[in-house]
Amino acid sequence: MTNPILFLSIIVAVFFLIYGIQCLRSPFMKEEFIRYGMGDGLRILTGTAQLAGAAGLLAGLYISLLGLLATTGLTVMMAVAFGTRIKVRDSLNQTLPSFFFMLVNGFLAYKFLLLMLYDL
Repeated sequence: MTNPILFLSIIVAVFFLIYGIQCLRSPFMKEEFIRYGMGDGLRILTGTAQLAGAAGLLAGLYISLLGLLATTGLTVMMAVAFGTRIKVRDSLNQTLPSFFFMLVNGFLAYKFLLLMLYDL
């Protein structure tokens, strides 16, 4: 794995670890999910998925398939988050992070796929 991809994977994993913990514990995130029209169960599922994605991304540094699965899942999650932000008419500043992480995870998914194909 090249150093920039390794570095980017670690940074993204740290961000999703932080996001996952915030999603599960932060009163602000509880209010945000209410604002999105989503229940507490979906907030807990989202936070858990973010933590699993972070762990999968780090495991992917050793097992490319896990990295591919994690980044693909995070890409889909961020696409849904981006759509939700648009649906509730959030500002550009509120919407851009989900779009950015959707693109970054999509890029990482592509790189993990190439790693898997190269390893065959």
